[in-house]
Amino acid sequence: MEERYKMSFLEQIKEENKLFIERYELTCERIQDLINEKIPLKEAYRDYFYKTAKFLGKIQKVTSLVENGELRVLPIEQLQCLNHELYEDIIGENYEQSYANPSYAVDRLGEGIGQMLSFLYTELRGCIAYAFENRLFEITIGQELFLEIYHLFEEEEEKEILEKSIKSSIVYYAGDYSEDMVKIRTREMLNPSYSYATDIIMNCDLTDLRYLYYFGEYITENEWKTATYLNSFSQKEIDKMASTYTEGFRTGFIANNLDISIKSIVNIRYCVGFERLVKAAINQFLDMGLKPTIYRAAVSSIQKNQNLKIGYYSTSPNRQYDYDHRFDDALYISKSFLDRKLDGNKSAYEEMKEQASCFAGPAVIEVFGETPFAPVQKKEALRLSEKQQKLVVDYKRDASLLSNQYLKGDEYSFTIIAYPIPEIGADFEQIFHETVKVNTLDMKLYETIQEKIIDVLDQGEYVHVVGKGKNKTDIKVMLRELKDAKKETLFENCLADVNIPVGEVFTSPQLKGTEGTLHVSEVYLRDLKYIDLELHFKDGMISSYTCNNFEEEEENKKFIRENLMQQHESLPIGEFAIGTNTTAYVMGKNYGISHMLPILIAEKTGPHFAVGDTCYKMSEDIKTYNPNGKEIVAKDNEVSIKRKTSIEEAYFNCHTDITIPYNELGTITVHTRDGKAIDIILDGKFVLEGTEELNGAFEQLKH
Repeated sequence: MEERYKMSFLEQIKEENKLFIERYELTCERIQDLINEKIPLKEAYRDYFYKTAKFLGKIQKVTSLVENGELRVLPIEQLQCLNHELYEDIIGENYEQSYANPSYAVDRLGEGIGQMLSFLYTELRGCIAYAFENRLFEITIGQELFLEIYHLFEEEEEKEILEKSIKSSIVYYAGDYSEDMVKIRTREMLNPSYSYATDIIMNCDLTDLRYLYYFGEYITENEWKTATYLNSFSQKEIDKMASTYTEGFRTGFIANNLDISIKSIVNIRYCVGFERLVKAAINQFLDMGLKPTIYRAAVSSIQKNQNLKIGYYSTSPNRQYDYDHRFDDALYISKSFLDRKLDGNKSAYEEMKEQASCFAGPAVIEVFGETPFAPVQKKEALRLSEKQQKLVVDYKRDASLLSNQYLKGDEYSFTIIAYPIPEIGADFEQIFHETVKVNTLDMKLYETIQEKIIDVLDQGEYVHVVGKGKNKTDIKVMLRELKDAKKETLFENCLADVNIPVGEVFTSPQLKGTEGTLHVSEVYLRDLKYIDLELHFKDGMISSYTCNNFEEEEENKKFIRENLMQQHESLPIGEFAIGTNTTAYVMGKNYGISHMLPILIAEKTGPHFAVGDTCYKMSEDIKTYNPNGKEIVAKDNEVSIKRKTSIEEAYFNCHTDITIPYNELGTITVHTRDGKAIDIILDGKFVLEGTEELNGAFEQLKH
């Protein structure tokens, strides 16, 4: 098995580095001068540039260790010390006095300049990743920007002029290198030989946990204990876990009538610590004819998507830090910048269109168990203007449409699975075991039960969902009318293929007439905690929204608009589903982790509504069938159908599931076209004939 993958990344990089070595060495020399000389600036500025130069000195040290091959022979104690040194100033209380903290930067350096220099330091912190990968290009352009801005302070003391000049430097930096950054990311996604992480996973001894420190990611007990725990499993157990994941990916192709044999690339996304599981998965994918690409979550503001992490990553050293810098691109976003970035996208795809045609899709391993994060809204943190928000929405739409030209949504699949991390608490190992159980439930049983639910739903004109207790949900979901109930169905019978674990039934509701209130007391969406999230709908579109995260209502609305709604003024209900995984629900309750469950699992533990696009985005015309042979026909709504006439108006490029847990659920009632009212769930329990077996799991509730 080991012979099927040879180390290649660092060898490739050494060749590429020859183009930048001279520029790199010049910037290193000048930065060392700043460290060793007395910087002739005002005290606050002097402190900033000295500390930032010292940080870049650490980056240069790491780069040298990697280049010389010394990093891989360091003892574990030195690797741990190095890891701490690189991240220590943003960890815990240290962040309060770090220039990475926009509040501290503004306090020390003043409004305007403070935000920009905080951005600069944060952008340079991305060099940690580049140093471990020995990528001199990215380090060099970062150091050049640092020196350029330093020289501005040497030449000018007038604050207004300085501020304008600094911003100009940042704008030019982003504009000049956006195309390069986009091309690098595209190459990482489509070129299996260009993967630093794959080299580590396939060539290092995973029983020697020094390998964790080769990634350059922040390593905590989460990563260490996960890797240690996985090393306690037999290879047979690891292979079985990996097979659940890889066979889910393969099954996705079968379910959608797609030919996996013409594909050769799979993109693996996971969290550091799971390397043994990923290695087994890679070998299984290789058996399918699929080579892996594994890229790091973006570290540059040019490549980031707010505070979301897509790729491989580790535990964040400080989630408030991530949140504070989610809109750093506000400094340079403009139509010309986004147009240039889009051109870079097109050029990158065009250069790699052959590889793009072989792309099979992403295979994702999520984690859960982090302490829920409720961010502090800082007035000093950068925010997008209304104009910029619209520009970003338009760019994401155009970038998505462009991507679909090369990575055709109707030609590839995906799979996603989730596991807990040690941060979840003392019961980590038991919860891990229970999660494996949840991920491997009897699909045949769920298929039969869910078919009975669908048979009733297909009779419906609408579904009425009502909360209980303090839950204010009261929403009417309209369904389209079937033309041939013997051959067609509105709901997909979702088992454990692309979307692990089982089970749910879902549809794309009719928007007209869909109205009411969706309310959840506490929910965790895209790594952010929402308290008393409340969305109101009219004709299937969000008409108003609020939550109780902050004292000021304006901040609550901004929080939802920027994060849940992704800057859109409104979003439609793209999906209505009924989750049937009562076992997962009971696991969450018994271990007190319901609020920590990822949406992947949480959405199966009650009815859920997705705001944004439907589940069938870009693949609406592919004929898909339930196991009983009925064709799924409810794939469009009144917005997505615009793809036939005006595709730029059809999609929102977001899809967020919001689940009402069984304990907050009063009723789910189907109102049929002949005037009947049929309960599926009553008082949080399944009452429809043929579904009662799902209630068995509730008997295991400890309280």
